[in-house]
Amino acid sequence: MTSPAPVAHVGYIGLGIMGSAMAANLIKAGFKLTVWNRTAARAQPLVALGATLAASPADLAARKPDVICVNVTDTPDVEAVLFGADGIASKAAPGLIVVDHSTISPVATQDFAARLAKQGVTLLDAPVSGGDVGARNATLSIMVGGPEDAFVRCKPLFEAMGKAITHMGPSGMGQACKACNQVAVSVTLLGVCEAMALAQKCGLDVRKMIQVVSAGAGGSWQLANLGPRIAGGDMAPGFMIDLVLKDLAIVGDTARARMLPLPATAMAEACFRSVAAAGSGRLGTQAISQAVEKLGHFTFVKKD
Repeated sequence: MTSPAPVAHVGYIGLGIMGSAMAANLIKAGFKLTVWNRTAARAQPLVALGATLAASPADLAARKPDVICVNVTDTPDVEAVLFGADGIASKAAPGLIVVDHSTISPVATQDFAARLAKQGVTLLDAPVSGGDVGARNATLSIMVGGPEDAFVRCKPLFEAMGKAITHMGPSGMGQACKACNQVAVSVTLLGVCEAMALAQKCGLDVRKMIQVVSAGAGGSWQLANLGPRIAGGDMAPGFMIDLVLKDLAIVGDTARARMLPLPATAMAEACFRSVAAAGSGRLGTQAISQAVEKLGHFTFVKKD
């Protein structure tokens, strides 16, 4: 039996903060790229780099790429891209691999994989972690569920976008791992804000505290990358509060189905929700610091 040809032509759907950077890295790695985004103007920087613009997900699938990557917001968005009236499934040829980089329900992922398999199409769930910095620098952690042979075939693709690339098991296991990631990220970020609050209340130089603690056992990606943003009042989104709340809803559903209490995650979610309720849901996740500020009656950024 002959081995499948190497992946050469890739489609990419969903060109937000993460998707646009990941797609650009595929072009830089030499892949032929065809893209589609609901707002076509967002595709223009990639077209300028050499990508071709498709008219719809169906049109993209009709061009017979080896792989189509999807990077959209939520479970219903993935379903629409896959199975909508003008979706991938309407024109997909047998042998196509769909790689879903979105963060969605593990249960829905398994259903989507089964539906696509009836057409001879393979789905890999491959959510990522590393934020906008990791997407730009091609240093993402990529956790993949689905058939191992499809994972092996797509590995050069993943290596163009990330550094830590792991096959987690069958369909849905990539999404289950991402749920675990979001628990760790959310609880750690709340801890970062509380550490920074204590430093400020004690009169420490907060930026020096970040440098020292980042080099020790208390170090984390959130402290090293988001701590300085909080200290400088930079709330621009690498990943938005509204999106982490969507992810934590998936975590909650997954945990409840297994009768698993996650008290620290629930506390972090409450803080994110309070920030969103105040109208800041489209700020970066580091804006959870605003909830800590309100509780402590102070501000991280000194006003002149």
